[in-house]
Amino acid sequence: MSEIKTLGDALPDEIARVTTILGHYVEIGPAGAFGAMLIRASLDRATRAAASGDIVAMIQALEDLKEYTE
Repeated sequence: MSEIKTLGDALPDEIARVTTILGHYVEIGPAGAFGAMLIRASLDRATRAAASGDIVAMIQALEDLKEYTE
């Protein structure tokens, strides 16, 4: 069974995970540029949501980040 995390713990963990994925997109160069742009936008929204403390925005950002896979 997976560990239950609070939103305050889960969102930074997902931001870190997706930041790693962003690195993979950047590494492949121009072929990954569009994907990298989308990931950066998602990370920006997640960071702003976490900074604002807006629970609804944080939940939406968390769900958005969970969609990214390696």
